[in-house]
Amino acid sequence: MTPQHYLHQLNTDYLNVHLAKEELFWTTYMATSDDHSGAAKAEEQWVSFISNAGRIAEINAQLIAVELDDEDTRVGLEGWLKFFEVNAIESLEAQQLKTELIQMEAVLFEQRQHYKLQFTDSEGNIQSGSLPELSANIKASNQESVRASSHQALLNLEQWVLEHGFIDLVKKRNQFARSLGFSNFFEYSVHKTENMSSEQLFKILDDFEVRTRDRLKQSLQELAEKEGESALLGHNFKFAYAGDSMRLLDPYVPFEKSLRRWVESFGRLNIDFSGAELTLDLLDRTGKYQNGFCHGPIPSFYNQGEWVPARVNFTSNASPGLVGSGYTGITTLFHEGGHAAHFSNVKMNAPCFSQEFAPTSMAYAETQSMFCDSLLEDADWLKTYAKNDDGEVVTDEILQELTKSNQPFKAYEERSILVVPFFEHALYQLADSELKPETITRLARDMETKILGLDVSPRPLLSIPHLLSDESACSYQGYLLANMAVFQTRSYFKARFGFLSDNPEIGPLLAKHYWKSGNHLTHEQTIKSLTGENFNARYLAEACNLSVEQAWSEQVQAIESMKQRETASIKPLNARINIVDGDSILASNQESDYQLFEQFETYVRETYGRTRN
Repeated sequence: MTPQHYLHQLNTDYLNVHLAKEELFWTTYMATSDDHSGAAKAEEQWVSFISNAGRIAEINAQLIAVELDDEDTRVGLEGWLKFFEVNAIESLEAQQLKTELIQMEAVLFEQRQHYKLQFTDSEGNIQSGSLPELSANIKASNQESVRASSHQALLNLEQWVLEHGFIDLVKKRNQFARSLGFSNFFEYSVHKTENMSSEQLFKILDDFEVRTRDRLKQSLQELAEKEGESALLGHNFKFAYAGDSMRLLDPYVPFEKSLRRWVESFGRLNIDFSGAELTLDLLDRTGKYQNGFCHGPIPSFYNQGEWVPARVNFTSNASPGLVGSGYTGITTLFHEGGHAAHFSNVKMNAPCFSQEFAPTSMAYAETQSMFCDSLLEDADWLKTYAKNDDGEVVTDEILQELTKSNQPFKAYEERSILVVPFFEHALYQLADSELKPETITRLARDMETKILGLDVSPRPLLSIPHLLSDESACSYQGYLLANMAVFQTRSYFKARFGFLSDNPEIGPLLAKHYWKSGNHLTHEQTIKSLTGENFNARYLAEACNLSVEQAWSEQVQAIESMKQRETASIKPLNARINIVDGDSILASNQESDYQLFEQFETYVRETYGRTRN
């Protein structure tokens, strides 16, 4: 078999096993199928394919046979070599342990789908609520009893997790990592997802912790002095600093308009999805996975010179009608839509470059999505898109109140990401004999106190879905590393153009420097390609430490700049878009984007009605 034929066959084999896995992943996570055993079996087959160490010798042999002038084939094979080197599982012991992990996670996932989170509503009735709904209550409900019961539901979930298999998962993950030569699962995961050791990672994380520590202490002290010590309780904290401002903003960001705003905003950024097929499941419902995500059943790539458009699924858990749900929903839409734009625009010659798993760095992948959702905090974006039912634009006074409320806690928000790797790093270093519910609970509270300055977090650590899944466990630091890159990217664009929102230069630059090569380049290489400098955490730390006056001055400058420039035209996204709710298709742009908007907005308005407290 020639190297060219080998590459083509490898691409085809991967697509077949990956598509089968992804289709079952989607239906079980969206609760349209209960075939958890089938999903686990498909996952096992996919893992068996990607962990085949025998491929390494095969690819090396093919690389020797590649003609000197056939650079495309060489690059494709080298991509696959890197892919199998990072995913290979050579020993039978490790292969068996991985199979057991997949089966254990499938059981825990199915049980979690049936576990009901309950809170007391404003009328004193016991209600079931999803994680997004409980989070919205904690942040925006003006009744403390609702916030307290919602927070208690998350604490109850922590104990349920500890009593229903999570501890056994931690033990098995460590056993698996040790079989591969790592001291524990955290070390293994950091090496796999970011190609660094935990020592290298914590050199970055510790530095950021020190840089933002004083700002956190100052903001907590000022809040306690203003609102009383009870403001620092887990169920009160978010509402104490952001609840009022969120209620002011809420009428200007109705969820029903989020799809229209996303398409318009991405269109003005000149983001092209290269013919991708997008399926979006945006609304919360019973049994559905309670965290947004984006997966690509068919990665984008050139197959022997012929373009294969991506097929991308992404989801959010919007609860239209709840205060704060509109802004949260559109933020998730921009975030996952950013992932979709990235994975639709990898223009390499093998799907290994454009899939979301290792060797794709999580920090690299999240940089794309978090850059997109960062735009929603910019005053010029809000002045363009935040409009109430009467078409009135959000006022400067509300934007100033948002800055006044949120800027002091920018450090807290970033440290709420930071606390997760600090916790998981410590958790996976515990001996098996120490892995008990009370020990782990105490560790979680201690880490929240150390990093967040609170006795308990508004989002207790073990209620975070990422910790339960093998593909996301011990990788949460990727979000913080990504946000460091986001603010470095934003700084570059501001220095070059003076503005970000609706800037048609940005989409093509992201496509060229960040998306086109996929994981063929490292995260740092993509940043340097665009900005001309190496990865730097300074920009995010500086943003966290701005005073309210400095932050508002930047927002005023953004508003004034917007007034001086023409509004960019909206370019088509070049994507087929279907909005679904489980098995039901709610809206499609088969005829036009206008039809897509009208169908979706009519459905949301007729189904959910007005905002609830």
